[in-house]
Amino acid sequence: MWAREYIDRLASRGRHHFTAEEAIATLQGGASAVRAQLRRLKDRAVLAEPVRGFLIIIPPEYRHLGCLPADQFVPQLMAATNEPYYLALLTAAQRHGAAHQRPQAVQVMVRKNRAAIECGQVRVEFIARGDLDKMPVTEVNTPRGVIRFSTPEVTALELVGYPNHSGGLSNVATLLSELAEEIDSENLVAAARLSPISWSQRLGYLLELVGQNALAEALKPFVAKYARSFTPLRRAAGSAGSRTPTWKLIVNVEVEPDL
Repeated sequence: MWAREYIDRLASRGRHHFTAEEAIATLQGGASAVRAQLRRLKDRAVLAEPVRGFLIIIPPEYRHLGCLPADQFVPQLMAATNEPYYLALLTAAQRHGAAHQRPQAVQVMVRKNRAAIECGQVRVEFIARGDLDKMPVTEVNTPRGVIRFSTPEVTALELVGYPNHSGGLSNVATLLSELAEEIDSENLVAAARLSPISWSQRLGYLLELVGQNALAEALKPFVAKYARSFTPLRRAAGSAGSRTPTWKLIVNVEVEPDL
């Protein structure tokens, strides 16, 4: 069997990914000959290799991208490397209805930092959270299977926890105002228990700032019980600023949501 026939057979069975090792074990010729066949198919935009040794088959409707959409290969890539993951931050916020800012990259939460993927016009950015396998997720069907997103509640906390990946605190506040209707207050407190207390301190303040007082009220008893010290709103901005006793927060930057 030659490479073109091999990928046609995979695609006919609904599979659009394979590893170089699988191809070498199946196709005619030695490893060098097989890699040459695969290279020619990549040159024709029939295949893409977002990660060395992991190849995806590009259907005609996605040839203009030079890749499959990220949500159609990220789950398979994570399964191939046996890594837990979920789509997070701006990508998850958009999925849950907060579409103020379209993310330039698909953001994926993983255990350890890894290099971003550039695959044609598709960019995938990885953000590290060591305890991500404890986080509740939402599963969504795609044409290639199931993909995992952080829940609205986890998304809200992580937007605050990773502001540099989320467009800054003003953008985070804007997204929270749009995301709020998807957030359940009980689930929010449950997710807060899985995250650093400083995230809840910042989140409660920002929820109040954008007028989402019911959600802020749900966090107040949790913060009052577990927050031991004042924390800065923006961690890198120093400790000068006004203090809010309710959230034990040092307001050291001005936040201007686009409401």
